[in-house]
Amino acid sequence: MRCVERSFSEVTARANGEAPFGVLMHRQLKLIHQMPRSDLAACRDLAGEVAAGAPAAAITNQIVALQTRSPIWTLRVNCLYHCRVVHGHHGLEDADMFPALRRSNPDLSAVVDKLEADHRAISDLLDDVEESAGALDDTATNPARQRLVTALGRLEDDLLAHLAFEEESIGATMRAWEQWP
Repeated sequence: MRCVERSFSEVTARANGEAPFGVLMHRQLKLIHQMPRSDLAACRDLAGEVAAGAPAAAITNQIVALQTRSPIWTLRVNCLYHCRVVHGHHGLEDADMFPALRRSNPDLSAVVDKLEADHRAISDLLDDVEESAGALDDTATNPARQRLVTALGRLEDDLLAHLAFEEESIGATMRAWEQWP
């Protein structure tokens, strides 16, 4: 049955001007993007607790608890690890995927320019989250507390918008790839 499904998918993809390799690459991109979407929900909850004045030790304990979850999905380790993973993922896209998109579809140049600019802006937010989290303490008036809440909120908004734009804007080109351009 799996062969029949795969063959049907391949025939359908080809009829739509898509190639199996490209369809797989686009699906993989969306799967990778789903992980930070899920983890942003945990970060949003932590931000709410930070904003409500939760003790630093309680926040730290929740981050440690996140570290003990499924080792298969290491992205869930914690918000700080999440930041490092997003930095790395965007670095790979900048170095490998975006040049491939420019080669295979020069009309995407403006889209890739925007995605690269998004990466720089998101990088600044990730750095802000890391710095603010490092300065967090139990003082209610600690400016790091509000800075962390703001940075996590902006990170969620900006990163979710970026992921949706990226998937939509480059999906058709990726799905047409016969191989890595």
